Amino acid sequence: MESATTTGVETATVPASLRRSNPAASDIASNAAAASNGKAAEGATRIWKYRHVAAVHSKSRPSTLSHDSDSTPSFLGFRNLMYGNLICLTCHDIRRHDLLLGLGLYFLIPCFLWVALSIELFAAQQAKASRALSARQGGTASPTVDQTQVFRAMWIRVRWLHGINASLALSITSWVVYNYIHHPLIGTATEIHAIIVWLKTASYALTNRDLRHAYLHPVKGELAALPEIYAQCPYPQNITMENLAYFWWAPTLIYQPVYPRTENIRWKYVLKRLGEVVCLSVFIWFCSAQYAAPVLENSLASIETLKFASIVERILKLSTISLVIWLAGFFAIFQSALNALAEITRFGDRTFYADWWNATSLRDYWNLWNKPVHAFMRRHVYSPMMGRGYGQNLSFLAVFTVSAILHEMAVGVPTHNILGVAFLGMMFQLPLIVVTDWVKRAVGEPRGKIIGNCVFWVTFTILGQPLAALIYYYAWQAKYGSVSKQVTTYIPSH
Repeated sequence: MESATTTGVETATVPASLRRSNPAASDIASNAAAASNGKAAEGATRIWKYRHVAAVHSKSRPSTLSHDSDSTPSFLGFRNLMYGNLICLTCHDIRRHDLLLGLGLYFLIPCFLWVALSIELFAAQQAKASRALSARQGGTASPTVDQTQVFRAMWIRVRWLHGINASLALSITSWVVYNYIHHPLIGTATEIHAIIVWLKTASYALTNRDLRHAYLHPVKGELAALPEIYAQCPYPQNITMENLAYFWWAPTLIYQPVYPRTENIRWKYVLKRLGEVVCLSVFIWFCSAQYAAPVLENSLASIETLKFASIVERILKLSTISLVIWLAGFFAIFQSALNALAEITRFGDRTFYADWWNATSLRDYWNLWNKPVHAFMRRHVYSPMMGRGYGQNLSFLAVFTVSAILHEMAVGVPTHNILGVAFLGMMFQLPLIVVTDWVKRAVGEPRGKIIGNCVFWVTFTILGQPLAALIYYYAWQAKYGSVSKQVTTYIPSH
């Protein structure tokens, strides 16, 4: 009985790791301590006999990831997992040739912006000379016929030079990506960068055209019609390398001589946003490889044999994971990457998107989800056409036509399959917009908005991305993958 009591008592001087690993050693240590000290103190012992009554919840403690936690949690394990996933990327078909071409084009494409700067410097010199001549002649309240003809002639030359320069940059990039860059991810990043530079060049040329016209006719009061913020850098003081370089890096497609700027750079904020980009990129890659790719691979046989029921099933399966990937990509680009870039460049206006998830129609969605592109199309396509009397419908059609062409280039060129699916998908938005607008008016508030939002999500998650992904994936496999190999096996030998 005495021995049982002795073995049931543990002194506090025995390490916990020793007690867990070797209970016998714990008993020996307890006996030795009792013999040396005579009698263990009552407050320094823990009774093993009643193990089921241990006070597990003895004090208030917050969760590990809670803000109330006493210590900062470590994410070392997640970091190791991320590194492991990034290492696995080397298992994919990323060729050194593709990387070198992608990097080369990334540094080549901005050179066309400097060509645009040279064109504007030439136009600015001509504008200075024309204004000086007009000042010596006394000037008029409005441009004369001769001045108008000179301005139009100059603008025609400048417009052609800008058009050739921007189109040449986009054409060269598209040709190289289509013919020589095999990996679609590298090709997509390179092609989108070329499209962005093309849009920036167009905005740079069109904005300076209006600024130049106001500069040449200040007596008429056209300078007063310009935004007040432009007074900080009036034309032609904005035609500099520094001004254009900032526009190249700024997270906007709209050129302005001056932008609202923040006072300083919060580098901790930048690191957080970049960390989000890295983590979400790994998440997107994981979801694509583990969930989307198997569904796409299993759908090849159904498409080849035209089993429509099976194709519909694959589209429905693909709709969930494609939506998850798209949402993660949206957050990574519009919330994390663009905010990090805006913080580094101290760009003040960060309305890169609005609450598009509450869109009550497809019209609302296209107005809300991608603010940089929407602002470009409205400023440089829709508003000028409306001002020239083309009407709302024709202006709206022009906007979607330009957007459809760019979407087809962004998807078809990197996948080496210009099928017109992305183009038709964008143009198909027009009748859907008409239908959803009619439903909203016919049903009325608030049910019209609810129905419109439901129609948006159905078309967005089922009829849009999954179907397009399925078609382009099949076309890719038919050209390079398993489908092409199956086709070649059936070709009879002669």
